[in-house]
Amino acid sequence: MSDADVIVMGMGPGGEEVAGRCTDGGLRVLGIERKLVGGECPYWGCVPSKVMVRAADSLAEAARAIGLAGSLRIDPEWAKVAARVREFTADWNDEAAVERHEAKGTKIVRGTARIRGPRSVEVDGAVYEAERGVVIATGGEPAIPPIEGLSETPFWTNRGAIEASDVPGRLIVLGGGAIGLELAQVFHRFGADVTVVESAARVLALEEPENGEALGRVLSDEGITLRLGVRAERVSSVGDGVRVVLSDGSGVEGDRLLVATGRRSDLEAVGVAAAGLDPSARSIEVDDRMRVADGLWAVGDITGKGGFTHIATYQGRIAAADILGQPHAPADYSAVPRVTFTDPEVGSVGLTQQQAEDAGIQVRVGVSDTSYSTRGSIHGTNAEHGVIKLIADADRGVLVGGSIMSPAAGEMLGIVMLAVRAQVPIQTLKDLIYPYPTFIRGLESSLAEL
Repeated sequence: MSDADVIVMGMGPGGEEVAGRCTDGGLRVLGIERKLVGGECPYWGCVPSKVMVRAADSLAEAARAIGLAGSLRIDPEWAKVAARVREFTADWNDEAAVERHEAKGTKIVRGTARIRGPRSVEVDGAVYEAERGVVIATGGEPAIPPIEGLSETPFWTNRGAIEASDVPGRLIVLGGGAIGLELAQVFHRFGADVTVVESAARVLALEEPENGEALGRVLSDEGITLRLGVRAERVSSVGDGVRVVLSDGSGVEGDRLLVATGRRSDLEAVGVAAAGLDPSARSIEVDDRMRVADGLWAVGDITGKGGFTHIATYQGRIAAADILGQPHAPADYSAVPRVTFTDPEVGSVGLTQQQAEDAGIQVRVGVSDTSYSTRGSIHGTNAEHGVIKLIADADRGVLVGGSIMSPAAGEMLGIVMLAVRAQVPIQTLKDLIYPYPTFIRGLESSLAEL
């Protein structure tokens, strides 16, 4: 007799979604997790990092009161932030999450899982068999670049930064993507002297150039040092700190080094070769039902569709429905949203201009500066460099992408996300009555440019 109807390898957001829905559907589910049930997001990612961002933003907003409303004095206290992070992560304890799943009927097994064969998984020597199949949801790990001396030098990944009990005097951040910039701004606002090293010519290199350039100006004006267009070539310990030698021959010294150069999935460690897959691949190819092969599904980071919690849970819903034989829409990634929670935020959805042009789309672009809007002028400070950029398919008259850099950009993104996904005609978007004075009214200017 099989040990379960479904075995879920990895109980992060995607795995939890599959396990919960399949258990609710009456199936016997075995969930395997080698770290904490819940995965990266609630313990070292989305949730605790935004606790830190919220604290740092409150400091900046309090300082803005000096120019807008009066005078005040505020003394940053990292201990309060660290305590709140521990509260939200339950001091990195997943007992409540485990109990929640077990109460529903899911069996949780601790250990490292590897695919052993069709519908078969090995966990630290023990073999488990599934009646219907296996779901791979093992997520990813911080990607550590092959920099000379790095393996011999103490450094943080996002996990070390999230668990930090104090603020370093000088922090070097390798990587100018979302994780690196969010944490750089947090630690800077709590007193660290921060230098960001990014090999691309601008920060947020994968987003629209207008956003990266504008955010770079904001961070520089705030006092964060940006070393752009250079690579870290050598790292070494210097006393109690670290020294990074850059590709232009210059060096940077700090008390702490944060490596935020992306994430990767290790397919070899998952044992995908036993399922006939290439263990050296970057990701597992799935169809629009999350199927890899007969009796095998995959969801989350390991599918290469985006390292976001919302992608993992979206895919988890689809995989669970497929396993349960329930009707469901096929996966559609035309309007995947992403938000960088700096101050101001950068929210994007769909294709960038470059991606649209590379896809052979006849592109039209509308760009506007939120500082020119009434709300931007009223708000001031972190709205001064805001940018709204819309990417349209000129032949079809619909949006295929868009980005917003503004306070609360992540909340404003919803209307653009819906427009891209539902292929709302641009004329319909132009005909909407936008409330005045709001940040979202800035969309009108970008739409007019189209």
